[in-house]
Amino acid sequence: MRAIVRRLRRDRRGAVLVEMAFTVPLLVLLGFGGIEIANLVLVHTRVSQIALGAADNASRIATGDSLSQPIIREIDINEVFSGVEKQARNMDFERRGRVILSSLERNADGGQWIHWQRCYGDLGVQSSFGAAGAGATGNVFPGMGPTGKEVTAAAGTAVMFVEVYYDYQPLLYGKWLGPRRIHTTAAFNVREARDLREGFNPTPTGTVASCT
Repeated sequence: MRAIVRRLRRDRRGAVLVEMAFTVPLLVLLGFGGIEIANLVLVHTRVSQIALGAADNASRIATGDSLSQPIIREIDINEVFSGVEKQARNMDFERRGRVILSSLERNADGGQWIHWQRCYGDLGVQSSFGAAGAGATGNVFPGMGPTGKEVTAAAGTAVMFVEVYYDYQPLLYGKWLGPRRIHTTAAFNVREARDLREGFNPTPTGTVASCT
């Protein structure tokens, strides 16, 4: 019996298998965790790019002639959201996300106000910075954006302010990560003089992308 015990003590043939049995599950968990983190970073980047693209496109669109200031039509706004659809390909964005496009302007009292808003996506959220009509009078409304860092519009022009919300779906670690809603913003000043009145919908007409 002593000889058997000594032989077993010196036998190392199964040591590697035992070590692998302990380390492989940990390595697998770490590997899949790295994939999850990389995917989350990628989705954050894509959502940020969607916001930047929508704000930039909205700042450029305008239709008119040399006899009048350019206008922004409902069909033009719909085309901005069509661009969002293309950027968000394979993200199921219409069901799990929302884009809120706001026209931030100055009111008659010199304060900031949200003249109008248009939305795309079925996610049931509203703007974090105010609904259409906020700040219509007076100068209490500070603008749109984080407190102390609000974006404001200059007189006679507008800022296209975009908010994007998206519910991220984890690949593997749903219970660990839990519900995760990505929220990002972007803003661009309109690129040229524009008729800032709302509601232009000439032929060809476009669907009003209401936020309600």
